[in-house]
Amino acid sequence: MQNKLTHLFASKPKNLLNIFFTAGYPKLEDTTVILKALEDSKVDLVEIGIPFSDPLADGPTIQESSKKALENGMSIEKLFTQLEQFKSENPDFSTPVLLMGYLNPVMQYGLDRFCARCAAVGVDGLIIPDLPMYSYHMEFKDTFEKHNISNVFLVTPQTSEKRIREIDENSTGFIYAVSSASTTGSKADFSAAADYLGKLRDMDLNTPVLTGFNIKNAQNFKDACQYVDGAIIGSEFIRQISNATDISSTVQQFVKSVKA
Repeated sequence: MQNKLTHLFASKPKNLLNIFFTAGYPKLEDTTVILKALEDSKVDLVEIGIPFSDPLADGPTIQESSKKALENGMSIEKLFTQLEQFKSENPDFSTPVLLMGYLNPVMQYGLDRFCARCAAVGVDGLIIPDLPMYSYHMEFKDTFEKHNISNVFLVTPQTSEKRIREIDENSTGFIYAVSSASTTGSKADFSAAADYLGKLRDMDLNTPVLTGFNIKNAQNFKDACQYVDGAIIGSEFIRQISNATDISSTVQQFVKSVKA
């Protein structure tokens, strides 16, 4: 599989910064404003959350952003329309983009139709936290491959080594290592994840590993990159943009502070 995501991992395998934000938040049309500001800030990849009324793994900050985005009128169709226009206005945009969403809305939209739209608007990968491995093999794998969409599975400190190996064999993007068993944005000390991330590093997996949950600042990012290939920042980024008067400036200042 060849897309912007696989090219990134082939060309820059370490110290990758992935920023997550919720589509349609703080305002409905902020999606593409944030996306452009993130590329201008030279983040390595971007993860856009599809708002959902019952997000399983998300903490209060992302839950609230999802609720607000839905109230703003965000939907899968609206997101695809935004990304389609963005692509036409920014033909040289080269940052890999992933969508993070839950299984039910994707299936309601139609799997093949969803993946076809992803490919058309420049989406390189999908993160579906509640996608079972069995369903992936039976229904998703061929469709993802047909549309050149990388698949990302999540692992936690409770995931067995056997399961991690299975995920490694079936991942075409990266492995998302949740650094704790809590929801996103919790106040747990990131250092508590060191043993777990060290275990993943020592497993010598074939697939790149990025860790998320409780990554908030430059020190967390630096610590994470000692063990894995990069880190994902979501809740803290959303907090930063929630009341921003100048979204683009706030985005660039935050990314600069993390990379410092």
